[in-house]
Amino acid sequence: MASRLLTIVLLLALGAGALVVTPRLKNYSLPGNQQGYEPVQPIAFSHRQHAGDLQISCLYCHFGAEKSQHAGIPASRLCMNCHRFVTASWDVTFQEYLEALRTNQTPRREVSAELKKLYDSLGLDKQLEPDHGRQREPIAWVKVHNLPAYACFNHRAHIHAGVTCQHCHGRVETMDRVRQVEDLSMAWCVDCHREPALAESVRPQVQPSTDCAVCHH
Repeated sequence: MASRLLTIVLLLALGAGALVVTPRLKNYSLPGNQQGYEPVQPIAFSHRQHAGDLQISCLYCHFGAEKSQHAGIPASRLCMNCHRFVTASWDVTFQEYLEALRTNQTPRREVSAELKKLYDSLGLDKQLEPDHGRQREPIAWVKVHNLPAYACFNHRAHIHAGVTCQHCHGRVETMDRVRQVEDLSMAWCVDCHREPALAESVRPQVQPSTDCAVCHH
């Protein structure tokens, strides 16, 4: 039994060494590491425009982060708080307004191709009212930041400790399409728990635990 265990350990060590020294394997990463992952989303939602240019707080859309383990993906109805009125870019809307003035007509509602996807998902008609003859379809957003099932990350605890969204997710306010910036490895998490100052905004009195049970319930 001992010799079999030793053989397994040696094989694992040799495999790990191959990952380091073999040029053909230099781009391989450990399972679960999706650093740089930047999937195309069903709607081209720009975080740069919303969180950057318009300075909409992350917690306005991802309000679950303040109250629960999960940040959550905002429901389409939340988008309608703004997009019932904003249906296209300012340039397109303004050009239609000028054209309506020139021809003495009522301006038409301009709807961008991306926002039409939002309205269609909610089963809305051209007046943005519910069309009971149309079926509602949830938007199939693609999750970007994925942790293994055995790791438990609590958004609420980190938000209340003063950790900014950018510390883990990168400067999302500069991204048109969100990508995974950090590797989200256990070592990366543990480093921050050992030295909370790495998260520059964290409150001074916060002393996070490094006990395994904190993240692995």
